[in-house]
Amino acid sequence: MPQPERENYLNKEYGVWSWLLTTDHKRIALLYLISITFFFFIGGFFALLIRLELLTPAGDLVQADTYNKLFTMHGMVMVFFFLIPSIPAVLGNFLVPMMIGAKDLAFPRINLLSWYLYIIGGVMMLHCMLTGGVDTGWTFYAPFSTNFTNTKIVEAGLAIFIAGFSSILTGLNFVVTIHRMRAPGMTWSRLPLFIWAHYATSIIQLLGTPVIAVTIVLVACERALHLGIFDPRLGGDPLLFQHLFWFYSHPAVYIMILPAMGVVTEIIACFSRKRIFGYSFVAFSSIAIAVFGFLVWAHHMFVAGMSVYAALVFSLLSYAVAVPSAIKVFNWTATLYKGSIHYDAPMLYAFGFLGLFTIGGLTGLFLAALGINVHVTDTYFIVAHFHYIMVGGAVMGYLGGMHFWWPKISGKLYPEGWARLAALIVFIGFNLTFFPQFILGYMGMPRRYYDYSHMPEFQVLNVLSTAGATVLGVGYLLPMIYFLWSMRYGKPAPDNPWNAAGLEWKTSSPPTTFNFEVEPLVTWEAYNYEDLDASH
Repeated sequence: MPQPERENYLNKEYGVWSWLLTTDHKRIALLYLISITFFFFIGGFFALLIRLELLTPAGDLVQADTYNKLFTMHGMVMVFFFLIPSIPAVLGNFLVPMMIGAKDLAFPRINLLSWYLYIIGGVMMLHCMLTGGVDTGWTFYAPFSTNFTNTKIVEAGLAIFIAGFSSILTGLNFVVTIHRMRAPGMTWSRLPLFIWAHYATSIIQLLGTPVIAVTIVLVACERALHLGIFDPRLGGDPLLFQHLFWFYSHPAVYIMILPAMGVVTEIIACFSRKRIFGYSFVAFSSIAIAVFGFLVWAHHMFVAGMSVYAALVFSLLSYAVAVPSAIKVFNWTATLYKGSIHYDAPMLYAFGFLGLFTIGGLTGLFLAALGINVHVTDTYFIVAHFHYIMVGGAVMGYLGGMHFWWPKISGKLYPEGWARLAALIVFIGFNLTFFPQFILGYMGMPRRYYDYSHMPEFQVLNVLSTAGATVLGVGYLLPMIYFLWSMRYGKPAPDNPWNAAGLEWKTSSPPTTFNFEVEPLVTWEAYNYEDLDASH
């Protein structure tokens, strides 16, 4: 006789409205997962068109103005609608309450509102793309964006403005939840490092996002009302725009990378069966990254005409911000040392993260040096550097987390062999795509050029890069296919398939609506793998 299916958050209620009006943090995480995946593939489509254009030196696929729109829309969609919300909104929403032993987030309705704001912003961005697009680059630099371009600046700005409120509300929800709703015994020193990373991220979201919101409003005001904010002819200052923009957009890099660091910490501890080396150092380095992240914005502006003394200070601070990131990498390496390492798919993504993030971080030190920065600014060296951090780091972390917690999210196991293959393809495809761009940038190829027929020697590396992008695309499609396959045909997952530490593994797979039948009482330290393995 077949067993009746256990009630869980997926089968509690059926129907579209039960999803669109849900206040269950786990269902909202799945709504985010679907919408973020959609935008990821739109952004990826733009990237593919960019790479196809650069296959040949002549600009023979699209016109110059179309190419400008392609890389602008690619940047906007990927940054504001995929990278920034990816881990916090999907994995954070799903796991933060479970990891601290809470039934839900502090403000369930605000959580649902934040998804609706994200969708409204996303629909506006889609409309903007379909009716003419934007051609300023994702950075909106004034005075081009305020005076000279006649594309959909205000609409795109409004879309980002609305999506920004989604980000602020998510951050607010996490901060209040982590402060007020921890289970008895879940002290700050027993929190999983995933929670520390999201706490630091939420602080940046709360303090940084209003700045970009105000900046976008100022751009719209200048365009509509001709106020002299950034226009020098009206007494404005175009550099003021860059200061305001990067004051948010540099910390935004840490909104993308800190949650990925939290994910990687959980995976490394689980698959090396050890406590994290230097728990408090890793926890406080997350907070240090959040604080230092607000002090280094002007390293994006070394060629913008700021004073040498200011540049010197920002150069030193840019070196300083590398220290807490390096602490994490050293502590992960020390955790792996003499660990009982298992090469499951999440661990392969974590290794990929370590390699790619380290290359991204080390090339960041090149850019903090004033002398080198002047030469490689606005070349493909910059493009390669930030993709190693944001795609090599954030997306590797996101995919690693999705594989690690998929049995908990769906209650099903994915095919391990395919997952390992996908991790390998993503790693190889990524390096094939972006490593040649370091060399291109070093050789002097400017970014944002659609026609390099006066420099045909760059073609070989560009062909390599485009070939790599094709491989990378396959690597990104595979997980989507076998995750969907596993929902239907995968084996049922046990409650704790990895024998991992953490409260989220003490719930059923998939969890019930309110996560825990009885409120958990925490009496053990985080990452107690010695105890788990002894009892196992």
